[in-house]
Amino acid sequence: MIEPANHSEGCVIVVRAHPNAKKNGITGEHHGALKVSVTAPPQEGRANAAILEVLCEWLALKRSQVELLSGAHSRDKRFLIRGVSPSELVVKLGQLF
Repeated sequence: MIEPANHSEGCVIVVRAHPNAKKNGITGEHHGALKVSVTAPPQEGRANAAILEVLCEWLALKRSQVELLSGAHSRDKRFLIRGVSPSELVVKLGQLF
């Protein structure tokens, strides 16, 4: 189960990146992390930017609400979701699965 962590500005969610996929989207859960697939390659930050866009689109968030905190060069990343509580994010994620 995906459990966002509390943060002073909102919440933090762990994302498991799947670059070079056939299509963009949130594809499930991987060991407590949100699995996000993107067609972009993991080069020069392209996959990170694509993951950010997928999160914004699928979770109905503004670009300014989502920020990569850590994991720029790793499959496991942490994203700050501003203005959304952990419980609100769990509800949004529940609507996707």
